[in-house]
Amino acid sequence: MTAWNPGGQPAPAAANAQAQAALLQEVRAAGFRPVPALNGAGGWAEAALLVPGARLRQAASWGAGFGQAAVLWGVGARAALVWLEGGRVASVERRWAVRAGD
Repeated sequence: MTAWNPGGQPAPAAANAQAQAALLQEVRAAGFRPVPALNGAGGWAEAALLVPGARLRQAASWGAGFGQAAVLWGVGARAALVWLEGGRVASVERRWAVRAGD
């Protein structure tokens, strides 16, 4: 989960850092212990959080609250790209996570 580049539009580094800090604060205030992560690659690499135990509705709420078009959410080996629209889940693309080389 990230707060960077809301709506898929590049934002200034300072704005991205401030939004990410606010997301981290919200996640911690909700009682979760997020793990720092990196989303994307190259020029589109964004600071992100993995939030073990977060439910789909909570992840969607955080994503929508920070202007994200989608969030990645998963349980076990299942992962889903959850598209958001108007603060709600619009569609879900389900995937199975596999180890590289499997």
